[in-house]
Amino acid sequence: MTGAPATATSGTGAPGGSTAAGVAGTPRIWNIANILTMIRLVLVPGFIALMLVAGGHDPAWRSVAWAAFTVAMITDLFDGHLARTYNLVTDFGKIADPIADKAIMGAALCCLSALGDLPWWVTGVILGRELGITLLRFVVIRYGVIPASRGGKLKTLAQGVAVGMYVLALTGWLASARFWVMAVAVALTVATGLDYVRQAVVLRREGIAARRAVVLDEARARDLGTGDRVQAAVRGTVPPEVADEGDADDAREEAGSRDASRDVAASGEARREAAAEDGAAPRAGRDQGDATGEDAAPRGRRSQA
Repeated sequence: MTGAPATATSGTGAPGGSTAAGVAGTPRIWNIANILTMIRLVLVPGFIALMLVAGGHDPAWRSVAWAAFTVAMITDLFDGHLARTYNLVTDFGKIADPIADKAIMGAALCCLSALGDLPWWVTGVILGRELGITLLRFVVIRYGVIPASRGGKLKTLAQGVAVGMYVLALTGWLASARFWVMAVAVALTVATGLDYVRQAVVLRREGIAARRAVVLDEARARDLGTGDRVQAAVRGTVPPEVADEGDADDAREEAGSRDASRDVAASGEARREAAAEDGAAPRAGRDQGDATGEDAAPRGRRSQA
């Protein structure tokens, strides 16, 4: 699966040398992993033709169709391994790989149901689950990626084995055994589908909570930043181009009001001090006069004597 996450290894180590890597280590579209994906896509119409040859019930042609189906399923394993190991993940591979997976499996199920070898409800359950989970991944991709689970890999293996057994014209106990293998595949399909839905709900809930937290943090940061700018503008430490115009105007008005209040208070204090000084001067004169009179009286008495 070329859509799987890639490692950080360089693309120059991929089979095919320089054809597998582009400029500055960027993988090219035509690398070995994408070529295997394209082979799987090309095998789909060929597989359908082989399934319907001679009415679809010729054991020989069904064996050839099984071989084509097996090759397609094997390429699904190898292209994913190569893409992850040699850093060959491309946008084309991310799109083409799941399409190829669903195409080959859907073609096999539809052919088997059309030929009467497999009930249509089984085809509907499997294809409905595959398409539904694919759409679900796209819906919640904004919140994160739902990782592939072991149950999903086991489901893919069970589906491949079960469908392969139905493609072959088996008889006897093998024909009976394939029914139970398909039952296991259907059970895993439903169980893993429900698990993916659960993971999607949890992922969406966590993603929404994380986004809300980020929005709240940004709002608090903006509020704190505005308050700091207002206080700095009041102190006169923020130039006009840094503080917001509205905040700076409000701050300057508030500063002007405070300065006016301080001026009024200072003027009142000055007037009170001046008044106090003016009142002190006459009292000092009267005291001096009284003292002079008291001194003059003894001198008058001494002169009379």
